[in-house]
Amino acid sequence: MFNNNKILVVIPARGGSKGIPRKNVRLLDGQPLISYSINVAKSSEYVDDVVITTDDSEIALLSEKFGASVIRRSEELSTDETPLDPVVYDAMVQKEKLAFDEYDLVITLQPTSPLIKTSTLDQVIEKFEDFAIDSVITVVDDRRLSWGYDENNERFFPNYIERKNRQDLPKDFKETGAILATRRKFVNEFSRLGTNIDIVEVSQEESVDVTNYEDWWIAEKYLQRQKIAIVPNASESVGNKHINRCLSVASKLVFHDVLFLLDESHQLGIDIIKKYNYNYKIYDGRDDLITCLREYSPQLVLNDIADTSSEYISILKDEGYFVVNFEDLGVGSGLADVVFDALYEHDLSEKNIYTGYEYYLLRDEFYFQPQKIITHAVNNVLITFTGEDEDNLTEKVINSILSTNYEGRINVIVGLTYPDLEGLISKYESNQSIQIYQNVSNISEFMFKADIIFSSASKRMYDICSLGVPTICLCQNERELSHVFANESNGFINMGLGADVEMQQLIEQFVNLVNDYDLRVAMNKKMLSIDLKNGFENMESVIRQEYRKFKLNR
Repeated sequence: MFNNNKILVVIPARGGSKGIPRKNVRLLDGQPLISYSINVAKSSEYVDDVVITTDDSEIALLSEKFGASVIRRSEELSTDETPLDPVVYDAMVQKEKLAFDEYDLVITLQPTSPLIKTSTLDQVIEKFEDFAIDSVITVVDDRRLSWGYDENNERFFPNYIERKNRQDLPKDFKETGAILATRRKFVNEFSRLGTNIDIVEVSQEESVDVTNYEDWWIAEKYLQRQKIAIVPNASESVGNKHINRCLSVASKLVFHDVLFLLDESHQLGIDIIKKYNYNYKIYDGRDDLITCLREYSPQLVLNDIADTSSEYISILKDEGYFVVNFEDLGVGSGLADVVFDALYEHDLSEKNIYTGYEYYLLRDEFYFQPQKIITHAVNNVLITFTGEDEDNLTEKVINSILSTNYEGRINVIVGLTYPDLEGLISKYESNQSIQIYQNVSNISEFMFKADIIFSSASKRMYDICSLGVPTICLCQNERELSHVFANESNGFINMGLGADVEMQQLIEQFVNLVNDYDLRVAMNKKMLSIDLKNGFENMESVIRQEYRKFKLNR
């Protein structure tokens, strides 16, 4: 049908906009508002001509630069009160005179709908394959519990029979104003609609109509929206530390389209993501992961899988993705665009690696916990080691504390992969002061209530630091020895590799800390002097900066 039909798109753009002055030439996410509708129309496989009808010289100049022709409308067609019908009719007539030919379809495309897609415009045009259709408009589902007002009786009344959830109400469509297409014979100075009208339903995103500053802000947020793929490691052996950080990242990406890609062998990660209702896809092996990425086509890929290989990152880069890795000491880290390693603060010559507490991402629950106020009495001790706790430092610390005169509460939190939870519970079940938990969802509460904490030198030390709780660190392995944040200047007592620490050393350190109120106050002040609540903003700033470079170099 369309090969033998001429299609004109008319974009009305007056210079005297009131809600947002000069909005058609203002930059929306770096481009003039008028350019979006021009690009949509020119990208259609069906459209023959794109014309801007305007009374404004600047709009005319910009429109021509973006490839549209321009019709200058008269003063009488440029007032606030002038409806669109005569404006579109005038533009059509003038274009036909210039072309010595008539159009078959005339489409009004509003420049105030910058989020409308070319595919939607094509869908509207394809509706005319049915010769019974006279006109097509874009609509959005606007069902809601609405109310009317009876002016005669001065009372409100419901526009519904039964109160239901929104999704259970019958569809109620609202015109978006973005596209109105009609056959040529129905276009005149008073109307652009035929008798038999069809619709194309669009998303809330495409329905945005920029008439005020709030609409402008929403449109810009949509235009800046990125597709982000998050690839975490969340196996039973590794635990949930990686996926918890990914969840913290995802919770702050509210304006972006996020997809988790999960290894089918990592049931722990699948269960967690299901619980939080994020979009996810399961892959089987690296080749399937790459296939999933190609299907999703993200701009950014975030990896939280520990050490990466150069082969894997090379594939991602060859696919054109911007790659961000977390805590990556693998050879692939040198090929990523950005690597954040909060735990490793040693000097790194690679310019793409950002280290230090400035790039630590607190879990959401820690943003709203108050800071610890140190008291003279120590009545609550928390013991929390991550992972499998291979050297059973948990039990070593419990026994050390029990060897002292301490009579307060001891809370113990072990990781998901702790090997003998039942054995640990049975060993201390007769002691009412000891309470043992696994993988709690509100660890910040336990930390805040504690007067002293025993912990590994894992990322948990940053969480503790944000609250200011005096802490004795025992490193669980050689790798944790390089996590230099847990040191005296930051308010921690770091006893080194836990397996090498004797129980008597633990006892003496604990007793000294319990009895030294001034030391605990000093530790608290050092911790609270460190700002740990801007990690995401710091990371976002780096990513924005590097992503701009990435796009310029493509």
